[in-house]
Amino acid sequence: MRIILVTGPGGAGRTTVAAATALAEARAGRRVLLVSEDADPLLTGDAPGAHRSESAPGAVRRSESAPGAQRSALPGALRVHRPEPAADFRREFLALQARSGTALDLLGATPFEDAELTELPGSRQFALLRSLRDAAQGDHELAVVDLPPLSEALAVLALPEQLRRYLRRLLPAERQAARALRPMLAQLAGVPMPAQWLYETTARWEAELAAVQAVLEAPTTSVRLVLEPGPAAARALRTARLGLAVQRLALDAVVANRLLPADSDDPWLAGLATQQHRHLAELRTAAGAVEELPHLGRDPRGPEDLALLAPARPAAAPAPVPRWTVEDRREEDGVLVWHLALPGAVKEELSLVRRGDELLLTVGAFRRGMPLPGALRRCTVTGAGLVEGDLRVRFTPDPGLWPRTS
Repeated sequence: MRIILVTGPGGAGRTTVAAATALAEARAGRRVLLVSEDADPLLTGDAPGAHRSESAPGAVRRSESAPGAQRSALPGALRVHRPEPAADFRREFLALQARSGTALDLLGATPFEDAELTELPGSRQFALLRSLRDAAQGDHELAVVDLPPLSEALAVLALPEQLRRYLRRLLPAERQAARALRPMLAQLAGVPMPAQWLYETTARWEAELAAVQAVLEAPTTSVRLVLEPGPAAARALRTARLGLAVQRLALDAVVANRLLPADSDDPWLAGLATQQHRHLAELRTAAGAVEELPHLGRDPRGPEDLALLAPARPAAAPAPVPRWTVEDRREEDGVLVWHLALPGAVKEELSLVRRGDELLLTVGAFRRGMPLPGALRRCTVTGAGLVEGDLRVRFTPDPGLWPRTS
């Protein structure tokens, strides 16, 4: 199953492109799931007979029996799921509270009831990640996910790997081996020791985050970037390519949205079109192929408008993931070289720090702790260089750790 994640700067039309992509694929005969908070008005617009399916929360399907239903309006192969952060937060919080009841009783805490709860900042991101995990488990052939604006989307996509790293450091699994000693220690200390629920909860979070990360890193998952050609478009493209490369996520297409006609007789409109197409040329130079979608002269609404905005690029072929490879140059130079593809990176914004078996990489606003491949853990870092978006980190084998050969 293919998963396409659609993002772009705020106002660039990412929700419109996500809905148009999902609708076009459904009309082509594929079973499609669209995950979006805001796509309902775009899809149902003026389409008679569209309604929410009773069998799937948030799903939108065409009603065959509704008066005036049109087969061309909204294909039955398209379902829409709308994440609900508030309900998701309440459900998860109450479940955690129930599992933690013994510990809360020891602290004298008063449990919350459903009616008292209001969602906290960050709930929206976690609800989206759960929806993404669930989307990978359905019976559809394609899932199109409408992500938040670019900067927030990059942070959300990095969240599973970051949180898993924190959990491993703060609550390592090996500490659970001491749980058999807790009853005895509790008797000696005279106070209850940390309850097993903490580790059970951590294991549950770890499993959920690992499932989301597996979906993101799958070769069938890629990101589609929507831009409106303008002064900030090239910078947004560079930010997206770099942020995705740090997380080793594939960018499969760049969509230039709301293109004005280049042959207008109106001098004012012609001037805007000339400026826009100049920025479009910059995008083509930086990204290569760019999908071009027209400006409709109005806000798109309804399936027929979306049909005019469907990208021509098929959803069947995923983009290649940026490669991180280890080159063995021991015979020539006595080193191993770790190649990290970082398109758009500049030397002044790069920082590398070795911490145990991790390499902490900072590129501009992005940072990631990367576990070293097994061979490089027995080496020391002896240098690094950036050549046309290829970060080459040199490692020299440590004689005390490297296996000796006769």
